[in-house]
Amino acid sequence: MPVISADEFAQLAERYRPGLRAYCYRIAGSIEESEDLVQDTYLRAWQNLDRFEGRSSLRLWLYRIATTTCLNALETRTRRSLPSGLASPSETAAVRLGAAEPDVPWLQPAPDSLLHAATDDPAIVAAHRSSVRLAFIAALQHLSARQRAVLVLHDVLGWKAKEVAEMLDTSTAAVNSALQRARADLAQVQPREDEVDEPPEPEMRELLDHYMSAFIHADVAALAELLRADVELEMPPIPTWFVGRDAVCGFLGEAVVDAPDQWRMIPTRANGALALAMYKRADDGRFHAHGLDVLSISDGRIARIVAFMDSAIVAAFGLPHIFPSPSAPDIGTPT
Repeated sequence: MPVISADEFAQLAERYRPGLRAYCYRIAGSIEESEDLVQDTYLRAWQNLDRFEGRSSLRLWLYRIATTTCLNALETRTRRSLPSGLASPSETAAVRLGAAEPDVPWLQPAPDSLLHAATDDPAIVAAHRSSVRLAFIAALQHLSARQRAVLVLHDVLGWKAKEVAEMLDTSTAAVNSALQRARADLAQVQPREDEVDEPPEPEMRELLDHYMSAFIHADVAALAELLRADVELEMPPIPTWFVGRDAVCGFLGEAVVDAPDQWRMIPTRANGALALAMYKRADDGRFHAHGLDVLSISDGRIARIVAFMDSAIVAAFGLPHIFPSPSAPDIGTPT
């Protein structure tokens, strides 16, 4: 006989769903996959409810099932990446842009509402911010699935080594050894610190307003003023990426903001950073969802732009396919 009834399980287990989604996202690097993995976790938990004997907490039991589900799923899947993880950057705009590669398993961004849904404590959100950055999620993909699980469970979510060992059916010593290797391997592949050094909200709002205005008016000179000299631009599913203000502005001026009144934007947040849902004018005169730009800010300027050119991502952030009005909504106070 199970320790809890099916009704009790449904009621108690639901509170852990947000945290499990964020956990599975860190492991898989995909919103879509994380949703599927959580669904599989709850299905397996439901099917094996009679095996839950109450010797561990329901939360630990669910994370154990989620971990097994993730490890099994990733056995046959290629790691997700960004263009910066596959090739060297171009330092000039005078290059032939690589063809889009939709079959590559690209890393996906995740809305802050998903990543922080498990808590409304600003201190906890701030403490976990670095663990949801795109650069960190991308670096995690270089580790084995088991290393990812150990590192995220222990270093990010704060599980004790003994608890992680229980989830993985191994010893505490083995967990500590795997953790040491995972940290060392992560240090080898993690890029420069992707620290989103957001200024106070009024300054951030002004920077974002200027950025949107530069796109709307195709003002490349104004855009250049907002970028760091070493700014990076990535555009999955296009493998080509750029580094340096001249290269980035040269490409954008020629291929993206080459004419005024072609873009509209809705501010949002992704992976603990500012983001913009991008809408491009179509033949019908309306602005249709084009993708999502995630911005990293350092020293008051934009240090990195990752432009996910997939309209489905906009929908995943709960935003409309057609730009709703000429005015952009309030971006709110960053969490």
